[in-house]
Amino acid sequence: MLEIHKNIILDENQKPIAVQIPIKEFERMEEVIENYGLARLMDEAADDEQLSVQEAKHFYRSLKKDVES
Repeated sequence: MLEIHKNIILDENQKPIAVQIPIKEFERMEEVIENYGLARLMDEAADDEQLSVQEAKHFYRSLKKDVES
């Protein structure tokens, strides 16, 4: 499991209001979250209709034309 070294920031009443973590650990957390989200999207798309190579090329060209106009 990902180890997180955190510093808890307290207000004047000693109530937690924020957390500081090292940037490298934050970047690793972002990577884990992005990978999880990508895996979920891939699972959702697994049942979607698949295009042939020709259909995909045609679809890509139509997108490109929309962007250029």
